[in-house]
Amino acid sequence: MLTNLANSASFEPLRERPVAVLGCGAQGAAHAANLRDSGARVCIGQRPGGSGERRARDAGFDPLPINEAVRRSELLIFGLPDDATPDIFAREIRPLLRPGHTLGFLHGFVVHYGLLEIPAAVDVILCAPKGQGRAVRSEFVAGGGVGALIAVHQDASGRARQTALAWAAGIGSHRTAIFDTTFRDETETDLFGEQAVLCGGVSALVRTAYDTLVNAGYPPELAYLECCHELKLVADLIYAEGIAGMRARISSTARYGDLTRGSRVIGAATKAAMSEILGEIRSGAFAREFIEASQKSALRDGANAMSASANADDFERVGRGLRELLLRRRIE
Repeated sequence: MLTNLANSASFEPLRERPVAVLGCGAQGAAHAANLRDSGARVCIGQRPGGSGERRARDAGFDPLPINEAVRRSELLIFGLPDDATPDIFAREIRPLLRPGHTLGFLHGFVVHYGLLEIPAAVDVILCAPKGQGRAVRSEFVAGGGVGALIAVHQDASGRARQTALAWAAGIGSHRTAIFDTTFRDETETDLFGEQAVLCGGVSALVRTAYDTLVNAGYPPELAYLECCHELKLVADLIYAEGIAGMRARISSTARYGDLTRGSRVIGAATKAAMSEILGEIRSGAFAREFIEASQKSALRDGANAMSASANADDFERVGRGLRELLLRRRIE
């Protein structure tokens, strides 16, 4: 069982300490803004051009070259993509590392799979909020916080855990929950959740259900509404109340269908596939495949082409039309 460490977390070890957030994606921008507002001296290391630089400036930062941000700071928070981190680390970060530096990661991938050559004289920690960057920022501004996982991979100073707790407190997680874990467990469960459920599993389930209805002759708009649009309603119920709570709040017909048909859709074959996927994650096979693919422009371009093709198909066309009708008033 995980223990909530929120009551033992204090931001004081990071107050007025120089922090660099390297890369200004959604998570990086949220961590930078929250830590700044909590009282740390924060800079952002970001290459010029693109959305990262705009995001940093919109948040009130004057982004620096990555190597300059490293020179100025003690805690280095990696908001860089997993596939880009090893090369940037080797060329622009590692030569500048010194005793007293702490390497902080939002996700354990590059550390767990040994993709970085890390000196023994630095601390290596993790703070992984269990929510998207927008939520990390909006919850903090509203006076709350997104729960987070912390972990220590290397404790050269004897203060690594204290720094991890302070980082989590600085983004507001001490107002909710902070759980202690390991780089291994965070990485492997995160990858599995993305592939089997949150991204890969859900998107494949939704598309397969949509195709089943359309191929049977039902209007695409009805298929989209039933298999995709209403997914948020159920996901919100599960998020707030759990599966049992969701079942208590849906119709008796829906509840009976859930209890008697769900295991036919997600049965033995799916469980076997999930076990295989988890095995690839735990063995490092997925990490090797991902890094190899990211280094080959043809494979990367192929993946982008697949994504563009998927966005242009009938499912997405129907979805865009319905979202324009059903969400227009909310957006306006």
